[in-house]
Amino acid sequence: MSNPFFGVFLHAVGGFAAGSFYIPYKGVRKWAWESYWLVGGVFSWLIAPWVVASLAVPDVLGVLANAPLKSVAWSYFFGLLWGVGGLTFGLSMRYLGLSLGYALALGFCAAFGTLIPPIFEGKFGPLVETASGLTILAGVGVCLCGIAVCGVAGIRKERELSKEAKTASITEFNFAKGVWVAIFAGIMSACMAFAIAAGKPIAEAALARGTGQLWQNTPVFIVVLAGGFTTNAIWCVYLNWKNRSAGDYLASGKTPLLLNYVLSALAGVTWYLQFMFYGMGTTQMGQYDFSSWTLHMAFIIIFSNLWALAFHEWRGAGSRTRAWITAGIVVLLLSTIVVGYGNMIADPEQQPPQREQLMEKMTRAGS
Repeated sequence: MSNPFFGVFLHAVGGFAAGSFYIPYKGVRKWAWESYWLVGGVFSWLIAPWVVASLAVPDVLGVLANAPLKSVAWSYFFGLLWGVGGLTFGLSMRYLGLSLGYALALGFCAAFGTLIPPIFEGKFGPLVETASGLTILAGVGVCLCGIAVCGVAGIRKERELSKEAKTASITEFNFAKGVWVAIFAGIMSACMAFAIAAGKPIAEAALARGTGQLWQNTPVFIVVLAGGFTTNAIWCVYLNWKNRSAGDYLASGKTPLLLNYVLSALAGVTWYLQFMFYGMGTTQMGQYDFSSWTLHMAFIIIFSNLWALAFHEWRGAGSRTRAWITAGIVVLLLSTIVVGYGNMIADPEQQPPQREQLMEKMTRAGS
């Protein structure tokens, strides 16, 4: 049985991981951005998904081998598109910092990733006919308002600080470039929600083979993140060639090589944990699991802004601007409660089929 408030908690843990993953990269020294991004990506998009799925899913290779080819192909394709968003998302942190970068990129990501899947699947109409559905939509609206408030705070901060103050905490601060990158990253990053939706048959196959409900999405992430790795690896290798930074991986002398690898690996594994807990959280949200994306975005912005405050990215901003960012975090927290409550009051008879029903369904399909 689903437990929406437990699902909200799991999304909070995933949001903490997502809002924190970039911090270890701040300790990397004498490596180009593309070098530490690729090393971290190897751990987050290749190693971690296989390790976790191998531990959580009985016969993970059998699950993937027998999954519908259409589901695998679409999951990988949307993973490719999401990889473009993930790549440019890293650049938005580089140009805007944790606070403003997250707020702008995830604002678009939340809107597209939350609302388009139910519209595409034809579920949006029935959604507005129930009290639980309307409550969840209200929670989505509250979340988007909270994201907007955080965005306003970021823009006010950009206007108030001098160029020297901005670059003191964000070395490569570039507002104009960062905004365009963040918008593009947010739209493309929403493809992760589509990729997970496309991978539902893979999750069902994992359930049918005895996988615990919480872990059913782990084999899906193997496929989706392989697509993301493809996009990012191509771009990073190109930048290694263009910028002549390929020697970073073997550089010695004053380069702290071992430390750079450890920090990049830590960032990559932390990054993967966001979707591991996200995938677990979706299993607890009942028939309206599309609302998981809103919760994920909300918690990411909450924790990223808390980290931004800890790293003094708001130093020099006025009291009213700080009040805006505080209000934005409070509104986002409120949205998670509303969405969780909406899922809780959903009709139990309309909940997704459990493992026994899935096994029966797949047996009929096989025959």
